[in-house]
Amino acid sequence: MSTTPLILPFSAINKDSRPLVGGKGANLGELTQAGFPVPPGFCLTTAAFRQFLNACDQKDEIYAALANIAANDVAAARQIGQQVRETLRNVPIPAEVATAVTRSWQQLGRDHSYAIRSSATAEDLPGASFAGQQDTYLNVRGEAALLTAVRDCWISLFTDRAILYRLQNGFDHRQVALAVVVQRMITPDVSGILFTADPVSGARHIASIDASYGLGEALVAGLVSADLYKVDRRIWRVIEVKVGEKELAIRPSPNGGTIEETIPEPARSTRVLTDGQAIILAEIGERIARHYGRPQDVEWALERGKFYVVQSSPITALYPLPAGMAAEPLRVMFSFSAVQGMLDPMTPLGRDTIKGIFAAAARDAFAYRNVQLNNQQLLFEAGGRLWGNITSLLRHPIGRKLTEQVLPAIEPATAQALASFWDDPRLLPQRGWFRCNTAYHVAYGFLPMIGRLLAALRRPEQSRAQIQQMSDDIVANLAARAETAVTLAEQITLYYEMLDVTFPVVIPTFIPTVAGGMAPFKLLEKLAKSVGQDALVLTRGLPHNVTTEMDLALWRTAQQIKADEAAASHFAATAAARLAAEYLAGQLPPAAQTAVAQFLKQYGMRGLAEIDIGRPRWREEPAPVMQSLQSYLRIDDAARAPDATFARGAAEAEAALDHLVMTLRQTPFGSFKAHLAQAAAIRLRALAGLRESPKFLIIRLFGIVRDSLLACGQTLAEAGVLASADDLFFLHAAELTQLAQGAERDWRGLIDGRRQLYAQEKHRRQIPRLLLSDGRAYYEGVTTLTDEEAEAGVLVGSPVSPG
Repeated sequence: MSTTPLILPFSAINKDSRPLVGGKGANLGELTQAGFPVPPGFCLTTAAFRQFLNACDQKDEIYAALANIAANDVAAARQIGQQVRETLRNVPIPAEVATAVTRSWQQLGRDHSYAIRSSATAEDLPGASFAGQQDTYLNVRGEAALLTAVRDCWISLFTDRAILYRLQNGFDHRQVALAVVVQRMITPDVSGILFTADPVSGARHIASIDASYGLGEALVAGLVSADLYKVDRRIWRVIEVKVGEKELAIRPSPNGGTIEETIPEPARSTRVLTDGQAIILAEIGERIARHYGRPQDVEWALERGKFYVVQSSPITALYPLPAGMAAEPLRVMFSFSAVQGMLDPMTPLGRDTIKGIFAAAARDAFAYRNVQLNNQQLLFEAGGRLWGNITSLLRHPIGRKLTEQVLPAIEPATAQALASFWDDPRLLPQRGWFRCNTAYHVAYGFLPMIGRLLAALRRPEQSRAQIQQMSDDIVANLAARAETAVTLAEQITLYYEMLDVTFPVVIPTFIPTVAGGMAPFKLLEKLAKSVGQDALVLTRGLPHNVTTEMDLALWRTAQQIKADEAAASHFAATAAARLAAEYLAGQLPPAAQTAVAQFLKQYGMRGLAEIDIGRPRWREEPAPVMQSLQSYLRIDDAARAPDATFARGAAEAEAALDHLVMTLRQTPFGSFKAHLAQAAAIRLRALAGLRESPKFLIIRLFGIVRDSLLACGQTLAEAGVLASADDLFFLHAAELTQLAQGAERDWRGLIDGRRQLYAQEKHRRQIPRLLLSDGRAYYEGVTTLTDEEAEAGVLVGSPVSPG
């Protein structure tokens, strides 16, 4: 006999019952106990499912076959899924389970019809929706039909789509079990879906209702164009109604199952809900969302004037908002990830690091002395990512102008999205925007920068040399400090020193110097445009760009490998992942081992999504470097080599400048314009290439601190405090201090939970570019293609990579 109950009535189920009754079952029990109008029912628990599965002699073979399916192998999922389902159809329902089901069904009322729904233990999670992955059976009548539907629900855990969905979302087949919901059916006049937040815009104050005649399956299956009702819950008013053409309805059949019924005119084009009913439904939805603490997707039915709730689950498509952020006053936040071309979430320490750098910038560059990591109002966290608050900029007349000018150049799609609510009265400058205190802080930060800009324009080569030397000195000093940091407490001190030194250099020193190269380009653009030329060619082959220098260094590394026959042959015949493992073990051919080591000594602190200090660097995971080297080794045409391409670009820029100067001399005031162009080009070539240097400095410092933390993390892992050395990056900065002080806590459990959330967030397929505090999310800009562009297959987007 099983010690776990095989059957639980809704009245004995709550949100903590998910392991036993799955997502749907837990929600129905929770709603029932909270007093919402839920038709009665019971659940067959996962214990019943496991009894059924254990009765199958081929169970182990089934799971072994499922484990061998690749996440994108549809054909294998179809073939193996069909075999699994055929096998399970021949497995009898255990007698103990059948008896328990029949008894509960008789107690609930054998003369009623029932809806039999699958309820998986992994469904309706915040990061994944399993809706529709398993089967549902409606208007089930009689004991034999009930037991058949229960078995079919269990088997539906192994449909092709369910198998693939689990694989693609990282769920272990063995860890997902299926409960079955048996719920008394009502015969609705109208039914539908209520989203307690607008699923299109994300606005949390808008309830969106889809409604049609009969059972909701017609709507879910897309068989009808349902009515749409939107209710603004701030004022409790229906603000939008779209009446659909409801040509048919699905109704219960007298003999069990369902039938399709054609809706006659004029009913098919008539509203199915009044404004009052829509508002009542929205109010029920708000109470459900308030109960769960997050927006809900609610399935409902209206029978004889009474609303029933037949399911509720989280709206998984909504992007989360920063914890505790109120809808008003309205805040506008841009995606730090979008600017970096990085869709992945950041580790907790990675987020704290960026926030800490900006807090240090406010303290040191702008004299806001009391700004700390956790009380700054510039960067917020949501969905494991950072969001920059630009509301103050938009509410300031000068800030608006700067945003309007600069944002399209940095993030054009974000600028387009921002334009759609640019004139919102809540974002317009208000009277009293000028404050002496604010003006003082701005002047404190920017006046010295103006001086450095003028100095850079006057002596570009000297200014560049000064900040490059300053960067090297900062890196050397931090590296020296890292040599003496042994304990975790000392390494945390090193970490905060890095935060304090980063932006006091980047903002007041790098920015005006780089601006000394970018501002002349604006002048060159105007001069070139006046004679019908393109100034962009003048930026080709820019010197002093650390990314270009790194690329050329990698090319030289490839040439060293190519010059050694054994190394070149080995790289041609070995996968990049294997090469990486061999390098880390010191087992590459000697020439290659030496060449790669030299490159990684200089650039090994870089890596994919490197702005997150918690992400591995190339010297830890060098497979991307090996892939690039293999690509370079396949280049046989000398003209395509990176060094040749760079030299060609520099020559083209020089020739273009000569042509521009010559053309300008032939225009009015030509000598003066030509002199301006030459002076501007000198400064462009001397300083504009530095635009990558600020980030490179930050990444160099990150590399030092990361290595230091990893060394201590390894010690803690060997002591059993952590599971692995990089667990430290899944703690916040304040928690690192607590750990260093010996605080007793389940550190491994805490980190494991965060790793799971991190893994879930990595599966999020869309990240908004703009996020508003009322929940509105803007994923793309508003771009309209001409007919000719559309026919030509023009692609619209931001050409970036997560480098």
